[in-house]
Amino acid sequence: MEHLLDLQKKLIPDVLDIMSSRFRILQSLHFLQPIGRRSLSSHLGMTERVLRGEVTFLSQQGLIQMASSGMYLTENGEAIVKDLGNVMKNISGLKEMEKQLEHALGVSKAVIVSGDSDQYALVKNEIGLACVREIERCLDAENIIAVTGGSTLASVAAMMHPLKKAHQELLFVSARGGLGEKAENQANTICAKMAEKAEGHYHLLHVPDQLSDESYHSLMEEPSIHRVLQLVHSASIIVHGIGSARTMAIRRHSGEEVLRQVDTEHAVAEAFGYFFDQTGRVIHKVQTIGLQWEDLFGARSVIAVAGGKSKAEAIKAYFKRGPDSVLVTDEGAAQEILKNF
Repeated sequence: MEHLLDLQKKLIPDVLDIMSSRFRILQSLHFLQPIGRRSLSSHLGMTERVLRGEVTFLSQQGLIQMASSGMYLTENGEAIVKDLGNVMKNISGLKEMEKQLEHALGVSKAVIVSGDSDQYALVKNEIGLACVREIERCLDAENIIAVTGGSTLASVAAMMHPLKKAHQELLFVSARGGLGEKAENQANTICAKMAEKAEGHYHLLHVPDQLSDESYHSLMEEPSIHRVLQLVHSASIIVHGIGSARTMAIRRHSGEEVLRQVDTEHAVAEAFGYFFDQTGRVIHKVQTIGLQWEDLFGARSVIAVAGGKSKAEAIKAYFKRGPDSVLVTDEGAAQEILKNF
């Protein structure tokens, strides 16, 4: 098929642009259906007039169905989205970009989805779906899957589905405590949602993410906390996000001293309560209960998930000294990271 597309590009130079545009419409419908034309045009950044023509064509091809509740994909439309995904990655250059990113960051595997999640929120859903596929690829006979919190991990939970190897034991555990942020972005909420949608089981970590010395030592002696931590440290698959340092310091309600340290020592990345500067050096660590950054270096499978051009600097800094991982990201972040390589 890819050879045929190469020939078509020579005969019809704009075939790739048309194909990419129509695939993007179908892919957006896959995530947003049912949806009205006005809402879809807003999400795509496309005028209603242009979208109307494309929707009419795709409907005539039997790929889109109209209903009072909005547009949705037909069975054939869903099949197109599924079958054409890898082809579009190849002809759009994303496969080559993945190889470049693996070399630049020193990760074992990079998975890039098209678009920039800073500009289009639905790109996060595509990142989430790509992450679910990587989780599925890493499954073994027995699986303990540790997950952290954050909006990107919430997208992974939203895109979770019964896994192909669901007959095997699937246990999801919260790798972190709560940050006091939106409930849907909490590690416990994400963990429970993933387990439910993957038809697995779960154990939650009911502690705050940031603790005083006294609270830390007291909670570490609690048998129920100790049992969950044993599971967390036995995780075969770890799925986590990478945050921008100052944003995460504010979300953690850090004091002025920490914020000043983040600024003066030029911290750009955060993960697991660790703040990293541009060289990957840890400049500050929050005392937390749960999985620690050092624990990732001995884990069987680590999947880091982060996207958007604004996260490029954080991703690059984190992997300066980070553990061997699979990185799931988007085109916006990847392009920005590769600018100076």
